[in-house]
This record gives sequence, structure tokens and C-alpha cells, in this order.
Amino acid sequence: MVATSNNTAGLRGQVAGKTALCTVGVSGSGLTYRGYDIKDLAEKCEFEEIAYLLFNGQLPTQQELDEYKSMLRSQRELPTALKEVLERLPASSHPMDVMRTGVSVLGNLETEMSFAEQKDKANRLLAVLPAICCYWYRFSHDGIKINTQTDADSIGGHFLAMLGDGNVSELHEQVMHASLILYAEHEFNASTFTARVCASTLSDMHSCIAGAIGSLRGPLHGGANEAAMEMIENWTDADQAEKEIMGMLERKEKIMGFGHAVYRTSDPRNEIIKQWSKKLAEQQGDSTLYDVSLRCEEVMWREKKLFCNADFFHASAYHFMGIPTKLFTPIFVMSRLTGWAAHVFEQRENNRIIRPSAEYIGEQPRTVVAIENR
Repeated sequence: MVATSNNTAGLRGQVAGKTALCTVGVSGSGLTYRGYDIKDLAEKCEFEEIAYLLFNGQLPTQQELDEYKSMLRSQRELPTALKEVLERLPASSHPMDVMRTGVSVLGNLETEMSFAEQKDKANRLLAVLPAICCYWYRFSHDGIKINTQTDADSIGGHFLAMLGDGNVSELHEQVMHASLILYAEHEFNASTFTARVCASTLSDMHSCIAGAIGSLRGPLHGGANEAAMEMIENWTDADQAEKEIMGMLERKEKIMGFGHAVYRTSDPRNEIIKQWSKKLAEQQGDSTLYDVSLRCEEVMWREKKLFCNADFFHASAYHFMGIPTKLFTPIFVMSRLTGWAAHVFEQRENNRIIRPSAEYIGEQPRTVVAIENR
């Protein structure tokens, strides 16, 4: 029997395919989308530009962007049947289950009949995911059937408008643009690979996205920002945060939001969202949560040489904008849909079913003994 190397556990470091969409830990600041550095994109672009880039291979002109955003706004309304399903889901439902269910129901109502429809289906999902999340949340928690058509110009602004009273500050919309850009794509992560495996069987777009959401639901992939928030909100100042973090380290407890499977010294997305978290804290006039987060970052690097990933400062940023903690990961879905769908496009373009082999470590060949002799 041949021993399996621990280096291949979880397929770490194994090349599983080719992509023209993204590089992670290779060039620039450490993350690029179609050759553009994430810092440039987050500083100079709106999220809809990145969606257009991932779907079409190039950044849009102003006219193309205006037309694209107009099209997305026209696609926001939820089908009545989907609303009825969302109304039946209890407040205790996991929001990621709600998102997965919403996509699956939409796949029944607006089935992808051919791959020629793939971009239209992806854009439709991009337009309705904020409403799927907010319609269920506001109905199940507040008893309100919200209007899923808002005046917001952007997807992030639309999400915040439905979640609140309809008014969205310019700063909050800017933060949402940055956040959605940072989460849009990340090469062959678990949820994206799930989408590609599903696509490789020639399954439909909605099935691929529902599968990806299922992978993202797991706490080791998409829930770190929620876990980070549930931790830091209990601490009243930076000194308490340091004391508690040290205790967690001594007890060898897992601290979510630190380290990464690919990055080795820093996550380029953290620096960007960290700056926005600081601006939001200053606007709010209360830096407690930001200071607590900063001390956690300092202690984890000092003690373990572990750095914050994209999720950690997202927790405080989302909290400052009044977003309920349980909706943090659904925002990830609203963004990463662009990367997932672009990978589905790519897989379909030059497809071969993804079917790896496994090393058998079970019993050696043996003979079945008659039941009366066992």
C-alpha cells in the first residue's frame, strides 16, 4: 500500500485546472482579477464594474457601465412564487440556507434551458440575491413585506436600502462597493471548486450556484466574519480583548478570521477593509470595536505570526453599517456569485468532467462468508 503524503491533504498546492480569472498570492499586492490588482480595483471601481469584468473579460466604458447597471436594476423584482416560499421560511432558518433555497426555487421558475442563456441567468441572480436575503429577513423578523425595487443605484446600496429605511449614506455605499469587490473572486477556493465540479457534469447554472452556496455555508470557508463579530462584540476595550485572546490561545481554541490557506504573510484584502472600518468608526464617533479589532490583530501576529484575513475587519465594518451579524455571510454570496458564475462560464467553454481518483486505504480483498458461518 502506498502512503499518502500529508502535503496533498485537502488538495493543498495541487493544480486542479486552468483559469484566466484570478491569481492569488502570485503577483502585485497578492490578488488580481483578470490582470488587475485588487488595490487598484477597490480604489477606482464600483462593484458592478468588477461583475462586468469577470463576466466579459474587460472593464466597461462609462456607457457600458450605465447600461449594465440599468439592466441589473430592471431585474430586481422577485417572482411571486419565490416570495411565497421565502415567507414560509422561519426566522430561525440559517440565512445561507435561505439563499440556497432562493436560488433553487428560482431555478425551477426560470430554468436555464441552454448554455446560451448562462450570462442572462447569472445577471438575474446577481440582481435578485440582495432581495432574496432582505425579503426573508424583513418578513420573518419584522413582519414586513418589503418593496424589492429601490432607488439605489448599486447592488450594495440596494441591499442596505431594503434592510433599512431606504436611505443609504454615500460612505456606506462606498464601503459596500469595496467590500463586494474584495469578495468577488478568489481562484479555486472550496465554493468555487464546487461550482466548477458541478458545471463539469453539464448541470444548470442554478444548481452550480446552489452547490457553491452549500460549500460557503461551512464555518471553515465563509462564516469567519460572523464568528469574529460574535467574539469581539463581547469585549469593552482593547486591554480586555488582549487578555481574552491570550486565554483562548492558552486553551488552544480556534480564533476565526486569521491566517489563510494560500497567503503566507498577509491578506491584501485586509488592509483595504481595515481602512474602511476605521473611517466608519470615526464617522460613528465610537472607536471601541475598531480598537478591539486592532488589538486582536496585534496580539495574533505577536504570538502566532497569524495575520487577519479579509473576514476579520469586515465584521466591524458591517456592524458599523447596522447590518445584522447573521447576514454577513449572505453578503459574501451576493459578491462571490460573480466569481462562481464566471468560473462556470470558463468550465463550460473547455469542459471535461472533474473526476479525480482516490487512494484506497481500506481492507485488502477478502471473501464473503455465508451468513451462518460468520
